[in-house]
Amino acid sequence: MKKSERVFLILMLVLSLNITFMAPAFAYIDPSVTTYAIQAIVGVAVAVGAVAAIWWRKAKKKVADKLGIDENAKKSTEADVVEDEDED
Repeated sequence: MKKSERVFLILMLVLSLNITFMAPAFAYIDPSVTTYAIQAIVGVAVAVGAVAAIWWRKAKKKVADKLGIDENAKKSTEADVVEDEDED
C-alpha cells in the first residue's frame, strides 16, 4: 500500500469516527455573528477576484508579448492641451 493511500484511509477513518460520535450542539447564533460571517465571505470573494484579475492581466500581457500584439495599436489619443498664460 502506498503512503498516499494509507494517509487517505487514515483521514477517512478519522472523519467517519468524528461524524459517528458527534454530539449535537444546542447553540444560538447571534445575528451579529451572521453579519460577521457574511463580511468574511465577501472579503474573501473580493480578494480572490482581485488576485484573479491581476493574474488574468499578467497572463494576457504575456500572451500578447509572445504573439507580438500591440494592445495600444488601435487606441486614439487626444493632443495635449497647452494653456498660454501670457494672453492680456
